[in-house]
Amino acid sequence: MELSFSDLRTKEVVNTQDGRKLGKVCDVALCYPENRWLGIVVPGGKGWIGKKSAVFIDLKSIVKIGEDVILVNVGLPCERKKGKRGCPPPPMPPSPPAPYPPYPPQRNSAGQGGERNFDDFE
Repeated sequence: MELSFSDLRTKEVVNTQDGRKLGKVCDVALCYPENRWLGIVVPGGKGWIGKKSAVFIDLKSIVKIGEDVILVNVGLPCERKKGKRGCPPPPMPPSPPAPYPPYPPQRNSAGQGGERNFDDFE
């Protein structure tokens, strides 16, 4: 499958992790001496003072290039907006381990577990 940059920049980029549309391809990153394609650049996240910043998507993160859409698997930071549910709640921290008993169990004169019998008191 051959793609020109003009074909590539008409495709919408969608993140498969959260289903969010990241925008259309605005640039392609190439490595010149080796002639390798490194990835694509999309206007994904918020930058400085509300301006959009570009997000680089590595070639390994591209799942599928279709006729209309490019599917990517990228873990982007979540954006919280007033009145909208943008991010899932943060994961709960692990519960602390059970505390150890304050004292070792008492043993009877026969050296057995913590139960006492009547002979221990005489």
